[in-house]
Amino acid sequence: MRQIISLNRKWAFSKLPEAVPSAIDPKWDLVNLPHSWNAIDGQDGDNDYYRGTAYYAKMLNKAAFPNAEHYYLELKGANSSADVYMDGKHLAHHDGGYSTWRVDITAHLGNASLLVIAVDNSPNETVYPQMADFTFYGGIYRDVNLICVPESHFDLDYFGGPGIAVTPEITGADAKVTVDTYVTAGKLGQTVRYTVYDAQENVIAQTETADTHGELTIPNVHLWHGRKDPYLYCCEAELLEDGEVIDSVCTRFGCRTFRIDPENGFILNGEEYPLRGVSRHQDRWGVGNALLPEHHEEDMDLICEMGATTIRLAHYQHDQYFYDLCDERGLVIWAEIPYISKHMPTGRENTISQMKELIVQNYNHPSIVVWGLSNEISIGGSTEDLLENHRILNDLCHEMDKTRLTTIAAVSMCKMDDPYLQIPDVVSYNHYFGWYGGETAMNGPWFDKFHATHPNIPIGCSEYGCEALDWHTSDPRQGDYTEEYQAYYHEELIKQLFNRKYMWATHVWNMFDFGADARNEGGENGQNHKGLVTMDRKYKKDSFYAYKAWLSDEPFVHLCGKRYIDRVEAVTKVTVYSNQPTVELFANGVSLGVQEAADHFFYFEVPNAGETKLVAVSGDLKDEGVIRKVETFNEAYRLKEEGAILNWFDVEEPEGYLSLNDKMGDVLATVRGKLIFAGLMAKMMGGKKKDGGEDNKVMGFEMTADMMTMMNGFTVLRLITMAGGMMNVKFTKEQLLDLNAQLNKIKKPKK
Repeated sequence: MRQIISLNRKWAFSKLPEAVPSAIDPKWDLVNLPHSWNAIDGQDGDNDYYRGTAYYAKMLNKAAFPNAEHYYLELKGANSSADVYMDGKHLAHHDGGYSTWRVDITAHLGNASLLVIAVDNSPNETVYPQMADFTFYGGIYRDVNLICVPESHFDLDYFGGPGIAVTPEITGADAKVTVDTYVTAGKLGQTVRYTVYDAQENVIAQTETADTHGELTIPNVHLWHGRKDPYLYCCEAELLEDGEVIDSVCTRFGCRTFRIDPENGFILNGEEYPLRGVSRHQDRWGVGNALLPEHHEEDMDLICEMGATTIRLAHYQHDQYFYDLCDERGLVIWAEIPYISKHMPTGRENTISQMKELIVQNYNHPSIVVWGLSNEISIGGSTEDLLENHRILNDLCHEMDKTRLTTIAAVSMCKMDDPYLQIPDVVSYNHYFGWYGGETAMNGPWFDKFHATHPNIPIGCSEYGCEALDWHTSDPRQGDYTEEYQAYYHEELIKQLFNRKYMWATHVWNMFDFGADARNEGGENGQNHKGLVTMDRKYKKDSFYAYKAWLSDEPFVHLCGKRYIDRVEAVTKVTVYSNQPTVELFANGVSLGVQEAADHFFYFEVPNAGETKLVAVSGDLKDEGVIRKVETFNEAYRLKEEGAILNWFDVEEPEGYLSLNDKMGDVLATVRGKLIFAGLMAKMMGGKKKDGGEDNKVMGFEMTADMMTMMNGFTVLRLITMAGGMMNVKFTKEQLLDLNAQLNKIKKPKK
C-alpha cells in the first residue's frame, strides 16, 4: 500500500552557490517548507525583488522510510522552473510554478543521499507568466512529499494527476458514474475495485473489473448545488492482486449539471444561479505565497461571509487544498493558467503543458465549471500566432474534458469584433471604467452594447475594482485611493452589474490586497490595493460590506467610515450597509430617522458638532462609530504620493475654469483645450508613422472610439502621470504647473 511521507521540515537553503552543491554548507539557512524567498522583498515596491536561482538541499536516508518498490518525490508548487538532483545527478526539470509534479527517485535513493532542488524565478521567454501585475514569488512554496508505492500502482507520472478520473452524468433521478484509473506496471490477473461512498461513508455502489474502467450507478442522486447544498460523494479505487489490496486512491466528487445561457446567465441543476463573487490571489503579507492550511481556510471563511457564489482563481493553478475547500463550501470556480499579458511565441509549449496539468490535476472538482485560456493576452493586439495558440488550447480543453466550458478574460481595449473573442465558449471582460479612466456609469451600457452585438456569446465581467487604503474624504474622487471612493465605486458597479441577469459571472478584482512589487502608489508600495480586505486579512474595507448586503443571508448592519472620524463640514453624509429592510441611525441618542433602501445602501445627513456617537440599528442588530467636528481637514487622511511631482490637492482650481484636476473629456470639449492636448500628445507619442501618417496609438493602444471615451474619464493630471510612466516621458513640477496655468485661462464647458 502507498504511504505518503512529508518532507517539509528542515531544508538547507541558499541563493549564493553558482553551481549545484555537492554538500550542504553549514552556513546555509535552515527553512521549513512551504517557503518563499520573496516574502519581504516581493512586497516592498520598486520592482527589485530577487529573481534568480536558489537551492534547497536535504539529506535522505532510505532506511528511514517505509519499505517500497518505488519512491516518488512530489512537489506541489515550486516557482517557476525547477531541477532535481540526487548526489549530483540531474533527474528532472519542470517549467511552471503553480502545479504538482513528481520525480521517480527510486534508482538513486540510498542511505545517505543528497537531494538538491534548484528553483529559478528569473525572467525568460518560454515559461509563463513573465509580465503581469503581481509578484512572481520564488521558492518551494507548497508541500513536498515522498510517495512510497509498490511496483504496480495507480499512476504518478501523468501530468501530476491523482491517477483517477470520475465523470458523473445525471440520468433522471439517478447518476451514472464513470471512473477511469491509470495503472503503472499492471500485471495479468490484477483487478480494480471501485466503491462510491456517500457523505456519511455508506457504500452506495461497488464494482470490480479486470480493466481500468468502471461504471456505477447512484440511485436517487443527491446533487451538488453550490452554496445552498455542496453535497460530495467519494470514489475509491483499489488495485487488487490475489485478492489483496496493493494500492488505492480516492477522490471526492459532486454530481451536478450546469449550462451558461447568453440571456439567463449561469444555470445550475436547471435553476438560475447568479455567479457573483471575487477573484483571489494566493499570497499574504510577510508570507508571500507560502500559505498554510489555516491561511486558505481564513480566506474561504471571508469569501463565504461576504456571500459570494463564485471565485475566479487567478491567474494560475491554486493549491489543491483550496480547490477542496471550494468543493466543500459550494463555490463555483473559474480555474486558469498564467497565460497572461504578454504573448510569447516561444511560450506555446508551456501554455499547453500548464493546461494539461491544470485539467488532469483538477478534473474531479465539481466546483470548477470553466477553464480559463488566458488573461488580457491581447493587450498588444491579436496576432495570428496568438490566435493559433488559443485555438490549440481551446481544442485541448474540449478534448481532455467534455464536461466543462472554456473562457477568457479580455482586456478592456480589446475590440468587440476581435476574432480572439470567437474562440472560447464564453467570454468575460476586465473593465475599470471609473478607476483607470472613464466613468462608473459606463460599465453597464458597455455590457449592453456587447450583448446586443453578440447576443449568442455569454458575457461576464472578470475584473473590476479600484484601490483603497486608510485615506478618507467627504468628497471622493476617482484616483484618490480613499476608502470612500472605493465604497462609492462598488455601490455603483453592484447596481449596474447585478441587475443584468444575462451576465454569466461577475468577479471583483480583488478579494484581498496582494503583492505587486512593481507598484509604487497609494502610499504603501509593493501592493495592489484593490482588495475588499487588506493583505494581512485584518481589516474589511467598507466595500466588503456593500457586497455582503447584496449577497449574504446573514443578518447584519454596518456603519461605514469608522476610520474617518475628523470631519470639517457642518453636515456630513454617513452611509450604512445592511441586508435588512430598514435602518435607523442615532446621533448621540437622537434618532435621525428610519430609512428603507431597496439597494441595501442607506444614506443619512448627520449634523456634525463636537463629538457625535453614531449608532446604526436594525431590529436587534447594531453597529456604532464616532465622528468629530474639526475646523481644518486632518491631513493624516489625505494621500501624499511619496516621490510624486505634484499631488492633485496642490493644483490651483479657479471657479469656473479648467485645471489639471478636470476630466480630459471636458478639456477636449474646448477648442483651446484640444490645442493644448495636441501639443501634449505630440511630446508623449514622439513622432509619426514611417509612412508619414499620424501615429494612432497612445501607450501602445489603438485610439478607438471606446478608448477615447475611456481616456476622457481621466483627469489630465492622472492621465499624464500614468501615460508618462508607461511611455517613459517625464514632466517636471514646473511644466505641470505651467500646463495648469494654461488650463486656468479656459472656461469650463457648459454641461
